[in-house]
Amino acid sequence: MRQPDIEIYLKDADHHAITGWLSEAIGPCSPWQQKGQTYKCTAGSIPVTWLPKAVGKWHSLVLDSDATPWADDLTCANAAFAALNVEVRCAPGSWEEEESIEQADRWMRISSDGVEEITWHTS
Repeated sequence: MRQPDIEIYLKDADHHAITGWLSEAIGPCSPWQQKGQTYKCTAGSIPVTWLPKAVGKWHSLVLDSDATPWADDLTCANAAFAALNVEVRCAPGSWEEEESIEQADRWMRISSDGVEEITWHTS
C-alpha cells in the first residue's frame, strides 16, 4: 500500500546533495527556501522539507505527497542510499500515533551492511 508521504533520515548529507538526487529521481528542484532551521523546496510537483539535525546527527527529509516514485519509506530509503552512499533510516511502515513506544522505536537501517531492523530511541 502506498504511503501518503515519505519520511527518511539521512546521516552525513546536506540539502545540496539531496537536490541532485531529487532532481534526477522526481524532477527539477526549486531553490530552497529557509525558514528558521527548516528548508523547503519543490521537486517536480512534490513539496519537500529538509530539517538538518532533526534527531542528533540525523537529517529529516519529508516528501509530502503520495505521488513520489516510491511506494513507501523503505523503498525511498534504499534509493537514497544507492544514490548518496550515506546511511539512511526510516520507519518499517506507516506509523500511527496510537502505537506503543516500542513500536515507535522500531526502525530500518540502510547502510553498506545492507538492510536491517534496529531499535532507535529518537526521543
